[in-house]
Amino acid sequence: MKKCHIAYLACTAALLGTGLGAAPPAPGHVVHLVQPGESIQKAVDRAEPGDTVLLAAGTYRESVDVKTHGLTLRGMGRDTVLRPAAKKKGKKAVGACAAGGNGICVVGTKAHPVEDVTIASLTVSGFTKNGVYAMAADALTVRKVTAVKNGVWGIAQEASRHGEFRNNTARDNGDAGLFLANSVTQELGATDSEGTVVEHNRLEGNRIGVTVRRLRNLTLARNHLTGNCAAVFVVGDENKPKAGFVTVAENRIVRNNKSCPKTARLDALQGSGIVLTGAEDSLITRNVIEDNVGKSSLSGGIVLFKSFVGTTSDRNRISDNKLRDNSPADLVNTDTAGKGNTFVGNTCKASKPAGLC
Repeated sequence: MKKCHIAYLACTAALLGTGLGAAPPAPGHVVHLVQPGESIQKAVDRAEPGDTVLLAAGTYRESVDVKTHGLTLRGMGRDTVLRPAAKKKGKKAVGACAAGGNGICVVGTKAHPVEDVTIASLTVSGFTKNGVYAMAADALTVRKVTAVKNGVWGIAQEASRHGEFRNNTARDNGDAGLFLANSVTQELGATDSEGTVVEHNRLEGNRIGVTVRRLRNLTLARNHLTGNCAAVFVVGDENKPKAGFVTVAENRIVRNNKSCPKTARLDALQGSGIVLTGAEDSLITRNVIEDNVGKSSLSGGIVLFKSFVGTTSDRNRISDNKLRDNSPADLVNTDTAGKGNTFVGNTCKASKPAGLC
């Protein structure tokens, strides 16, 4: 393992290169270089706040727990790959992240969140649960990460705020490519994500491209979603406050026609573009939504659906979207008890009920 002080310009150029799209660490911070066969976890444990752990291209068979504030864990692009450690008979997984079946974990507590961590420019693949998982993280940044064929979520965050998820690819994961929630273990009202941003990501071949569950104050913009069973879910329930104040804007949502079976929590999925269920005061605008076709109760271009526990979607604005060739319709509103929902300025041909286009 190599350790380089940023004061040396030659070392900085060699480690960071010109293609990673990120400024070098501030003066006084340290880059810890890890080569394949060396331990990422040991480098992370040695790092101080503000340091960078830089992973050379190659394959690493381990999971990584990150608890240091201000740490950057960065690879050299998609060819820096984290996969699960080889199973050894009679030996338990090392570390909480590995024991949970995850690739990279950023986990704090409610009283002491992990702050200002960046995960960038690497691939996480083949983990039984999640590729990247965060809980109680403040201002987590995940960018240029490729999460492929993980058992549950590609990239996930719970009970966190101020997150930034940009320029990632999540493909062929068991559930959501990107999953953002308040909690999956407790029945709580929606929490304020305080401006979390999901932008310029590519989500394809997942059960759901992006799930936003019981959150408020979040933006999902300029993403490309294709080949999923459903592209976008904004989900609330009977708890208060409701999910809401979510902006879904300028996304391209095309041919999300993979077929996924019914689960204990959700009907079978196919051909769903954007689904709002139990959400309020959200804005769905300027999206391009085409060729999403299915026979599920949740199929259609943009779908307002009364939640499975009976909670209505209220005061949502669906405006200025371009919809074409979605089935059973471009716009679907099955939430007839919902109040104050508006459909304005959308370009489409078919709606259920008629008259929404």
